Amino acid sequence: MLAKQNKMSKILSKVPEVTIFFWVIKVLCTTVGETFSDFLNVNLGIGLPLTTLIMGIAFVIVIYLQLRAKKYVPVLYWLTVVLISVFGTLVTDNLTDGFGVPLELSTIVFSVLLGLTFLFWYLSEKTLSIHSIYTFKREVFYWLTILFTFALGTAVGDLYSEQLGLGYLKTGIIVVIIIGCVTLGWKFARLNEILAFWVAYILTRPLGASLGDYLSQSNVNGGLGLGATITSVIFLLAILAIVVYLIISKIDILSNNESVSPNHTSGNPKNVLVQTISVLCVFLAIGIGGYVWMNNHISSQTVSTQTTLTGQLSDFINIENNILKNVNSNSISDAKTGADNLEHDWDDAEPSLRKIDRKTWTQIDGTIDSVLAAVRSKHPDASKCKSALDNSLTVLNNANQ
Repeated sequence: MLAKQNKMSKILSKVPEVTIFFWVIKVLCTTVGETFSDFLNVNLGIGLPLTTLIMGIAFVIVIYLQLRAKKYVPVLYWLTVVLISVFGTLVTDNLTDGFGVPLELSTIVFSVLLGLTFLFWYLSEKTLSIHSIYTFKREVFYWLTILFTFALGTAVGDLYSEQLGLGYLKTGIIVVIIIGCVTLGWKFARLNEILAFWVAYILTRPLGASLGDYLSQSNVNGGLGLGATITSVIFLLAILAIVVYLIISKIDILSNNESVSPNHTSGNPKNVLVQTISVLCVFLAIGIGGYVWMNNHISSQTVSTQTTLTGQLSDFINIENNILKNVNSNSISDAKTGADNLEHDWDDAEPSLRKIDRKTWTQIDGTIDSVLAAVRSKHPDASKCKSALDNSLTVLNNANQ
């Protein structure tokens, strides 16, 4: 009877086997989530709200098809991961840029939501194993978990790399080191495999985002300058190539000799609980400690008596005025160079300026994003560029007075 149940669970499994290809595609999907949302929002200039609406509709349609499928279908499964990556990224971006929600608050909220999802999933199904996804309820828990991991990973990644000024490359390196430690813990220290899997899964989000930003950002911003469009195309083609290989080879389907218990827990529950609490404590200590240290470092560099942005924005006003002159003289290439400089200087100043006045910084950041989108579009419209620049300069001048 048990053998028959195991066989049915393998046949009905809705997720792939965890192989090296699983992790490669996961990182690629995460990178696409970062670059493709930037491509739609900035490069095409359709804006964050419309980008979120389009990708939200696409995500709902595909997740509906995925939930209705009777077995694991590689193309459908990974398309769902790509879209949930983009949508999860946009959820956090909307909270931060659209509603001014602090990244610290987003991090806490998504951490709690993710923790509650894990808790209710385990209480209901007695397992969090990816190998046990062959019922509708478990799959709903699974995709809800993945959505929160992307939203949380975006919040944490942006918090440390942008707000605290750590930078994308350094953030990515730190994440790689942490994932390496988790892998070593699983390999040699008997760290629970399910716990190790989900920790690594969460961390691949800031890793992929850091990789995407490093490849797509301009040379001025410390990137390779490939741009969001080229980076998205390269990674989407790579995902497609690997998925085609998986369809042909079928190596991502659970092997016939693997027994999948419906209540697979992989370890003594008490030991798993102790390991989980220990891992949480380590991450809280490192995360909070790092946040406090970097936040204090930013505070020490910020003038203690400075409570407004008055007088702090003159350089950005000058840059935008130069961009406007280039637009008026139809020197689009010079205007785009100015946009790169604007983005670079604004990102560098983010930690200190945001510390002084978060609300005003968020407002200015939104207008600068509009300037970058208008100037960097494939076929820049002079009237749209002037409108975006005029609006941004108005906000900057008002805040600088």
